[in-house]
Amino acid sequence: MRGAKIVGWGAALPDKTITNADLEARLDTSDAWITERTGIKERRIGGTTAGLATEAGRRALERAGLEPSDIDLIILATTTPDKAIPHSAATVQDQLRVSGGALDLNAACSGFVYALVTAHGLIGLGYERILVIGADTLSRVTDWDDRNTAVLFADGAGAVVLQATNGPGQLLGFDLGSDGSARHLLYADIGGFMQMDGREVFRRAVRVTVESALASMTRADVTADDIALLIPHQANIRIIDAVCQRLGIPLDRTVNVLERTGNTSAASIPLALVDAADSGRLKKGDLVMLAGFGAGMSWASAVLRW
Repeated sequence: MRGAKIVGWGAALPDKTITNADLEARLDTSDAWITERTGIKERRIGGTTAGLATEAGRRALERAGLEPSDIDLIILATTTPDKAIPHSAATVQDQLRVSGGALDLNAACSGFVYALVTAHGLIGLGYERILVIGADTLSRVTDWDDRNTAVLFADGAGAVVLQATNGPGQLLGFDLGSDGSARHLLYADIGGFMQMDGREVFRRAVRVTVESALASMTRADVTADDIALLIPHQANIRIIDAVCQRLGIPLDRTVNVLERTGNTSAASIPLALVDAADSGRLKKGDLVMLAGFGAGMSWASAVLRW
């Protein structure tokens, strides 16, 4: 059996910070309302998807002690490519000087987990090392005069390097899904801004994230008590709270970077993963649950043994 393990990780955030006070000054809202409803205090905006992805990817390679020539493939999970043509991974490949393949994968906020599972499968088929990146610049498709979306979305990138290993590797179980009939709940037309039915997204997001996480745990033959750390999509603190309650995983075993990053879509889970790894919250042998949802309506989860 041939598996894979994470051997490097990195993150990138734009320099510009937008605080709740900044939004309070221009919208009919307040810091207290935003914090209570979302758990967000500030968010970063700026840069390009490929630029942030390149920076996060370079840091992941440095952490792994690898050269760009060691990478067989780049998978860039994003819902905000810089151009319609070509794919943004092509720019990342050129900037990093990676000689292998490169592709974009769009499953919205679930994209990073989709990409991670895909990379595990490709390593099982023979690749040695894959650079998996989640990057989005949602500020470009956000109407900053709409308080329902302007308070939520932001830009960023997170990346991991997967390397082949003998045996089953880190991935113990996963679940990927989508319900296309709900695609109207969160969308952006080409050239337009995001439109969201927040109440219905909340209701469905909690349900599908919990169901997906339970499916992954069943396939991994583990329970919520075995999960050392839950790394959820950083969308809204009330969604995270509800998911934790229904799974029976306390908040002190959950990673939350939402307060300072906002919702960065496909970058959300890897940003939280990098934070947990850098802060020492991940120990060798720990069971880690990645779980999230996104437009489409998509969902994805995975259980890893760190």
